[in-house]
Amino acid sequence: MPRWKPDARERLAVAALDLFTEQGYDETTVAQIAERASLTRSTFFRHFSDKREILSAGQEMLSRLLAQGVDQAPDEATPLDAVAAGLDRASSAMTEFNRDLGPRLHAAIEANEELRSRSAMKSIGMAAAIAEALRRRGVAETPAQVAAELGVLAFGTGYRAWADPSRDGDPGELVTHTRAAFAELRAAAAALL
Repeated sequence: MPRWKPDARERLAVAALDLFTEQGYDETTVAQIAERASLTRSTFFRHFSDKREILSAGQEMLSRLLAQGVDQAPDEATPLDAVAAGLDRASSAMTEFNRDLGPRLHAAIEANEELRSRSAMKSIGMAAAIAEALRRRGVAETPAQVAAELGVLAFGTGYRAWADPSRDGDPGELVTHTRAAFAELRAAAAALL
């Protein structure tokens, strides 16, 4: 097996999702993932601590991007405008690779209770990162948390629309989908008043 290739992390993720789809998450081993990716087990462990981490590997980066966007929003931005800036920052970083993995990632998570729990924790982590960035801007705890939850919901809704394999034609950019989802959520929240 080759000892090093520059796209090892992506190849491991694709191999894992292929195997999870073919034989199930519980039946898939790290050795099988490494072999499918034409890499060694030690290469696997340089990139991931275990096979569960493959399914949540981007969460830290995504949370960091969301928070950076909130931090970089103009000083006069409302909390929701700052969250929109965070969504734009994170969405702009997503590539076709992320979109193509979306449906398989979702299927693997939905087929396993442990993975569903980890996915819920991912959403909590993203909301916490956004809320913390809003608090740094002087937003009180409750409004920061509500705005953060709306942001996470918008990102998830936009991502699912963007990655939907049943869509015909060019799906466009993720940022378009997250903006539309966030605008819809903002309108729905305003209608509740």
